[in-house]
Amino acid sequence: MALVALASSAGPTVIGLTVVGLVIAGLLAWIGFTLSRRKAADNSAALANAQLEASTITSGAKSQAELIKRQAEEEAAVLRVRAETTEQRAEEIRRAAEDRASEVRRDAEQRASDVRREAEAEAQSIRDDLREQRLEMERRDHRLTEREERLDEQHRQTEERQTELAAQLAELDQRKAEIKDLEDERRRILEGVANLTTEQARAELVASIEAEAKRHAHTIVRDLERQALDEGETKARKIITGAVQRLASEQTSESVVSVVHLPSDDMKGRIIGREGRNIRSFEQTTGVNLIIDDTPEAVLLSCFDPVRRETARLTLDSLVLDGRIHPSRIEEIYERSKGEVAELCERAAEDAMAEVGITDLHPELMRTMGLLRYRTSYGQNVLKHLIESAHIAGMMAAELGLDPKLCKRGAFLHDIGKALTHESEGSHAIVGADLARKWGESDDVVHCIEAHHNEVEVRTVEAVLTQAADAVSGGRPGARRESLEAYVQRLERLEEIAMHHDGVEKVFAMQAGREIRVMVLPDAVDDIAAQVMARDIAKQVEEELTYPGQIRVTVVRESRATEVAK
Repeated sequence: MALVALASSAGPTVIGLTVVGLVIAGLLAWIGFTLSRRKAADNSAALANAQLEASTITSGAKSQAELIKRQAEEEAAVLRVRAETTEQRAEEIRRAAEDRASEVRRDAEQRASDVRREAEAEAQSIRDDLREQRLEMERRDHRLTEREERLDEQHRQTEERQTELAAQLAELDQRKAEIKDLEDERRRILEGVANLTTEQARAELVASIEAEAKRHAHTIVRDLERQALDEGETKARKIITGAVQRLASEQTSESVVSVVHLPSDDMKGRIIGREGRNIRSFEQTTGVNLIIDDTPEAVLLSCFDPVRRETARLTLDSLVLDGRIHPSRIEEIYERSKGEVAELCERAAEDAMAEVGITDLHPELMRTMGLLRYRTSYGQNVLKHLIESAHIAGMMAAELGLDPKLCKRGAFLHDIGKALTHESEGSHAIVGADLARKWGESDDVVHCIEAHHNEVEVRTVEAVLTQAADAVSGGRPGARRESLEAYVQRLERLEEIAMHHDGVEKVFAMQAGREIRVMVLPDAVDDIAAQVMARDIAKQVEEELTYPGQIRVTVVRESRATEVAK
């Protein structure tokens, strides 16, 4: 086989040599033909050239033939080596295939044996399961037979029971009819004895249960209140008392009418002027009413705007001191007094901020705060009230572990809206909150301002402390005053509210209206009802009246036994 392969591989080389020989022969023939044609015409030089070219071509062809022969021999040797290598690899592959076939045959025989054993085991298991199922079916048939017998017996007993129940139901219907007749007769007898219908008796029962539930609820509320008071009253009293004791503030009482003293009564005529031109010019320029009466050496200035009233007072003082009073001079002095009042307001705001410890207030808020220097509420100066409230709030915040600066700021600005209530619509709390929000105050401070009169629901502890500081500052003795007429009306209304309750015998308003004592009839009001009455009166007073501080409601119930010895 190797020789055949070698011969087949050497065939192309022999063919190549034959082709080369034919090419060389053709070239020689062509050269001879060319020489024969040119033989007659060419000279000896041409013949020599032709011979030289022929010899050159012949030598080149021989060299090429030798080269091709050597390459063919080398390729034949390489092919022989490859043929031998291929034969060896074929023998190795044949032996490997025989080994693999033997191994596969052994594995197949082993697997077939395992499958046969597994099939036999599974068949045996199936036979065992079938045997168990057949036995179970036999037992189930036996149980079904027994159950059918029991059901037949129960059905017979049920029919007998239904017959008995039908007889009992008929007897029950008869007894129900008899009981209904007896109940109707009993109801008629009870209504005749008690002189009450069924609806009236039900209403009395509901009222009795409602009263008992109210008494029980009030007992629970009273116990909870007592527990809360025991735990919180001591600490609250300590915090508030400490804050009030540490704060030393003067009692303020300013009039809403400014009085200007004159050197003599002759000055009144000069203020009035010829045909009243000076007083008319003064009132038109300042917007303040100038009241001249029989008061010796004094005139009154009346105006709802305290800043305008103070400006008019300074203007009139300067005019009286200067002595020259005429319309043009009034306007000149008034403009100068406006600047002085603005400076005084700004200085008052700066002093208040320095006293409280606030340094970063917006200039517009500072200017508005300065206007409160001339504003009073129930006779109490509003700016001093704000300073006092800020100190109280800061002290209580420090005691409770809160931020004193935030609480001070909220309490210091809580009444800033009072400077603008105559210019803007709405309560001073809402106006002040809008102003603070406009000039960059934080949400917590704005909430303290808008919630200090409960016009907005209180959401923060700082707002609660602001309310407490406002109440302490305004409710302390001597801080505020009210007119005699309003005071009397408030006392009368307190007594009216208490007298409208059932069982009240007498009512006394005491301690300048800060306490009301209610004397009740002991036969008409018991102890629990007295507690309920005190709570109802206090709630009604909170809803209907406006007052500084707080009002204590005391319900007194006492029994007296009197006998005369003769």
